[in-house]
Amino acid sequence: MTDTALHSALREWRAAMGRPVTLVILVGVAAVLALSGPFGTADHLPLPALFAYWLSVSALCFSVGFVVDSTLHNKFSGALGSATCTAMSVLAIGTLVSGCILVINALVFGYRPDGGELLVFLATTFAISGIVTVVIQVVLDQLAQRAPAGAAPPPILERLPLDKRGALVALSVEDHYVRVRTTVAEEMLLLRLADAMRETGATPGAQVHRSHWVAFDQVQAARRAGDRAILTMRDGTEVPVSRANIAKIREAGLLPR
Repeated sequence: MTDTALHSALREWRAAMGRPVTLVILVGVAAVLALSGPFGTADHLPLPALFAYWLSVSALCFSVGFVVDSTLHNKFSGALGSATCTAMSVLAIGTLVSGCILVINALVFGYRPDGGELLVFLATTFAISGIVTVVIQVVLDQLAQRAPAGAAPPPILERLPLDKRGALVALSVEDHYVRVRTTVAEEMLLLRLADAMRETGATPGAQVHRSHWVAFDQVQAARRAGDRAILTMRDGTEVPVSRANIAKIREAGLLPR
C-alpha cells in the first residue's frame, strides 16, 4: 500500500472521528453492549468498567475497520473491484481486531482461549467487528450525503430535478455543457464552468483542471501521475489534476508533500 492511499485513509478517519455524530454512535453502541453484557462480560466487571471496555472495543473496531477498508479501496478498487476489496477488508479487519481483543481480554479478564474455544472466540470476534464497523460506516455514509444542518444548499442544485439533488461531487465540462455530479445522480446543464463554479456556494472545493471542479469532501484518494495527479472520488470516478493545480490539492491535505 502506498503512502498516498494510507495518508488519504488516515485523513478520512481523522475527519470522521472529529464529527460529533461519530462519538455519539460509538458511545451509544458501547452503552447498549455494556447494559446487555454479552458473552458473559457483565459477570466480570462493574457497569462503569464494562462501559469503558465496550467503548474501547467499539472505537477499535471502527478505527481499524475505517482505516483498513479505506486504504484497501483507495489502493486496489480500480484494479480488483469493490467486491474483492470488501472481501479483503473483512479478512484483514477481522484478523487485526481479533488479535487486539485477544490482548485486551488477556489484560482485563485474564482470558486466553485455546483449542475449540479459540475458534468460537475468533468467529464471534469476526462477527462483532464486522457488524460494528459496517453499521457505523453505513450510518456515517448516509450522513455524509446530506447537507449540514442549517447550511444553505449550493445555488446550482436549484437547477437540478428534485430527485437528483444531493451533496456536490464534481463539475465537468463536456462540449458546451457542464456535467453536475451529486451523491444521488448527475445532470447535464447548458452552462459555462466558470458560472457553475460560482454557484457551488460554500461547498469546499476547487477547480483542479481546466475542465473539472471537485468537492474536497468527496475525494476518496489521490495519486501522482508524472507531474500531474489523479483524484478518485467517492462515487468511483476519477478526475485529473493539472500540474498547475497540484498546489491546491496539497493545501487541502489531499496529497502528501
